[in-house]
Amino acid sequence: MQWIEAAFVRGGTSKGLFFAQDWLPEDESDRNRVFAEALGSPDRFGRQLDGLGGGISSLSKVMVASRSQREGVDLDYTFGQVAVDTGETDYAGNCGNLSSGVVPFALEAGLVQAPDGRQEFTLYNTNTAKIVRVVLTVIEGRAAVGGKLSLPGVHGTAAPIELSYPDPAGSRSAGLLPTGNPVDTLRVEGHDYPVTLVDAALPTVVIEASRLGLEGTESPEQIDANKPVMELLEKIRRAGSAAMGLCATSEDAALVMPKIVLAAAPAPAMLLDGTLSDAAESDLVIRVISMGQTHKAVPGTGAMCLAAAAQVPGSIPAALASGRQGEVIRLGTPSGSVSAAAHFDNAGKLAHTSLLRTARVLMKGFVQLPR
Repeated sequence: MQWIEAAFVRGGTSKGLFFAQDWLPEDESDRNRVFAEALGSPDRFGRQLDGLGGGISSLSKVMVASRSQREGVDLDYTFGQVAVDTGETDYAGNCGNLSSGVVPFALEAGLVQAPDGRQEFTLYNTNTAKIVRVVLTVIEGRAAVGGKLSLPGVHGTAAPIELSYPDPAGSRSAGLLPTGNPVDTLRVEGHDYPVTLVDAALPTVVIEASRLGLEGTESPEQIDANKPVMELLEKIRRAGSAAMGLCATSEDAALVMPKIVLAAAPAPAMLLDGTLSDAAESDLVIRVISMGQTHKAVPGTGAMCLAAAAQVPGSIPAALASGRQGEVIRLGTPSGSVSAAAHFDNAGKLAHTSLLRTARVLMKGFVQLPR
């Protein structure tokens, strides 16, 4: 039996275990074992009852943070997505939701200090080799908790945390449009599927929901229960990964990215809290598939990626979100409307993406490992 120091943190619409780098074994395989056992994986029942995970991708995550030795950077951090069923940890991408919890955790863990007031922190994400800027309010050395920002999918309100991703294009690929095209055609199982392949903070495959016989407003449970569609989406996602240059063949595609997004024009939809959203509340309706399950909201990096894609002429998001104005896009998710922004400079280069999240350190202490 072994005890490992850790914290349990909500970041946006995700939760995960956070560790200071010094709290963990140096060997990567030993670290991965810690992550899997602490969260309760592998679990063939898909519930992670013997750990702190929640049985779905947004609740089976880890973050590792440390003081940075890089000039002008406060913290380095690494995100790990732990597969519920196998316990495998995937480091292929970043998590925008959980990124909002890095500074609150670091303040609690003593990895960084800051005076009271609105403060900006510079983070380096090792998964993508990209900078992330975080702005939040500090009160008595800790991240403020109370506030008025409401996030779809999270009960109540909390203090806002602003995430900004400078130069996010090509987080894992050749650029914003890895193939150079706003629309590509992927041939899967003898059929052609038009998709937009885009990479801004997160490599993403976007396909119009109607191409698969869907409205795009279906609930996560309805989509997950449609096994033929889910299997086809996974094949399209893997083909998109190869087309983006993220892997040599579709069989080699990573688990965590690219994400695949079902997109549709604005329409009324029944939300997870039982209320009915109006078509006017969103610019683009989306359903994101993450680790083989339909996300109940939207990955933070995915929201920012779609904000950028919607401003690319000829792309699928741009065509479906034709009523969008300015840099902000409102995304209709299963939990409600989520806003994200993308700013292009005068030369047409993607300068930065941003969104607001909330976060809270729920627990700090020690997690017991069974071995």
